[in-house]
Amino acid sequence: MRHLIILISALLVLTSCNRLSDTRTIKLAHGLDVNHSVHKAMVKMGEDLAEISGGKMKIEIYPSQQLGTERECIELLQIGSLDMTKVSVGVMENFAPRMKIFGLPFLFKGREHSFRVLDGPIGQELLDEGTMYWIKGLAYYDAGSRSFYTKDKPVNSPEDLKGLKIRVMESVTAMDMVNSLGGSATPISWGELYTSLQQGVVDGAENNPPSFYLSRHYEVCKYYSLDEHTVLPDVLIIGTHIWNDLSEEEKKWMKEAVDKSVVYQRKLWADAEKEALDEVQKAGVEIIHPDKSLFADKVKSVYIDVKQDKDMNNLIERIRNTK
Repeated sequence: MRHLIILISALLVLTSCNRLSDTRTIKLAHGLDVNHSVHKAMVKMGEDLAEISGGKMKIEIYPSQQLGTERECIELLQIGSLDMTKVSVGVMENFAPRMKIFGLPFLFKGREHSFRVLDGPIGQELLDEGTMYWIKGLAYYDAGSRSFYTKDKPVNSPEDLKGLKIRVMESVTAMDMVNSLGGSATPISWGELYTSLQQGVVDGAENNPPSFYLSRHYEVCKYYSLDEHTVLPDVLIIGTHIWNDLSEEEKKWMKEAVDKSVVYQRKLWADAEKEALDEVQKAGVEIIHPDKSLFADKVKSVYIDVKQDKDMNNLIERIRNTK
């Protein structure tokens, strides 16, 4: 019932704002806090698009799950009631199956290596993969590396995860990874996680430093173990209903504004990571730097099934060989 009410409410909001005069208004909704670097980048994208297009295009942003969770926003986008949204690549694997590649732990050699992959041919291939589901990817925003945070005990090695319920996204790859490390993967929506941590529904979660900080999860979880197991970027997506309706000139304006927002967001993200770690430490969180090789050894089993798929195995090799 809640799901239906959100969809109906969103439809009423969005359909009440029809395109007026000569300005094309694009509706963008997402689940992040307005202080998040991705939201700020989207605001800049809207400002740049209005300027580049001479006022012929603008973006209206609905942040903080005003129109629903990530999955609900995707569903609105698919039926043509929302134009754009931001989702984690972990959620996108349900609509663009090859994107599950990004959920593989310890896949990249470092941040710069991940950027070369995302900004190159492989990244573009994967952005285009969701078109059969009425979704087109436009760009990747930096979401850093994901690490474990827990309530009652630190995670110094995979053995410390045994018996712990760890929140994950609705991603089979993420669940397999946590389970292979000995934890008990528990899918919960981002908006419900703070309460779930408080009430003991889960013992911890895994995410990047700014998300850990801005969500205020550090108020409940006092241990943050920087094993940096996965690099899961955020993906900016647009519905094919609106993308295919854009003229070539409008697409060019949109792409230029998007590209500028990516550069801007990556700088903001680097600053936000440092601030987040500083602030959670001030709040009493213990930052742990475990031996990452212990975690990498434990998750090798995750690759076994994936590598049996010839296409996915080829994709892994292409990523690892990207210079």
